Amino acid sequence: MTESDSAQAGHDDERFARAYRPAHVGTFTFWFTTGRWEWSPEVYRMHGYVPGEIEPTTELLLSHKHPDDRDVVAGLIDRTIAEGAPFSSRHRFLDTAGRVHAVMVLADRVLDDHGEPVATTGYYLDLSDTVDAAAATAAGEAVGEAMTGVVAARAVIEQAKGVLMRMYRIDADQAFKVLVWRSQEANIKLRDIAAQVIADLKLVPPPPPETLTAFDHLLLTSHERIDPDRNT
Repeated sequence: MTESDSAQAGHDDERFARAYRPAHVGTFTFWFTTGRWEWSPEVYRMHGYVPGEIEPTTELLLSHKHPDDRDVVAGLIDRTIAEGAPFSSRHRFLDTAGRVHAVMVLADRVLDDHGEPVATTGYYLDLSDTVDAAAATAAGEAVGEAMTGVVAARAVIEQAKGVLMRMYRIDADQAFKVLVWRSQEANIKLRDIAAQVIADLKLVPPPPPETLTAFDHLLLTSHERIDPDRNT
């Protein structure tokens, strides 16, 4: 690939990123001592409410969770309160019209003047729709070309997507959407955000030995699980 081809690919992935806008991103805060939730207008709307229409509570929050995810989220909230841990999760909830939303919740702790955790605050990312309808129309002719550029010349973006897919158990489109959100939120080029994600991996604690042992086994026996008819 020539230098000009690489530069064009960079323009393509940025152009696609601009069209690939995350439609629904909202913020929240949960205070440990009072159990009070604060939602931004976007989070109200995700749940089907007019902003300020109701007071968000833990009971209301859990009532909206998908039946298969409700107990997991309830346990997470209990852990958040007990340990002062961030309320980070990936789960589904139902809005007031019964529509299912697949969301990723990214959060951090709020510390008081003594360094003690007093709240958790962060973002709700609604990943239900891969691409906005309007954005998809605007991106129509560019999508194929842009994705080709991403795969061919922006390997770091693919690497970052893989990291997010594994860390958050999301698919490739959702992982790309998360990267796009961070790029737009920070007003930083998509490939630069991706490169920093990869660079920062060294700051993540290594997996426990039992996880590596399990992966070693899967790697060494991977050939045994390949369907010989897969490519026929």
